[in-house]
Amino acid sequence: MKTIRVVAAIIIDEGKIFATQRGYGEFKGGWEFPGGKIEPNETPEAAIVREIKEELDTEVQVIELLDTVEYDYPKFHLSMDCFVCQVRSGDLVLKEHKAAVWLTKDALYSVDWLPADRVLIEKIEKVI
Repeated sequence: MKTIRVVAAIIIDEGKIFATQRGYGEFKGGWEFPGGKIEPNETPEAAIVREIKEELDTEVQVIELLDTVEYDYPKFHLSMDCFVCQVRSGDLVLKEHKAAVWLTKDALYSVDWLPADRVLIEKIEKVI
């Protein structure tokens, strides 16, 4: 099975988590932590900074690696490095996503997370 390596940003601000809804592709409509594929010769930390700049026109600071999620979708295996991040500058402009929301700890289960992202919710509850 093909493995796809990606990064995801768990953007935290004042006890809330930023979630985005996919606006394209096979998983359109599902909720996720923003991010994307790691390019050749790119570190995961550099990839998440680049992806958030491209997708949300925002510069983030990587705080720490929260987890690496390994998840088998029907057509591929996903290896996702998930970083806790803070906004350094920018307004989180949606360029590729359909919608976004800031979720409190009590509202983390209020959106329909994509399966690989859902795995993170329990760990995120411990950091906010």
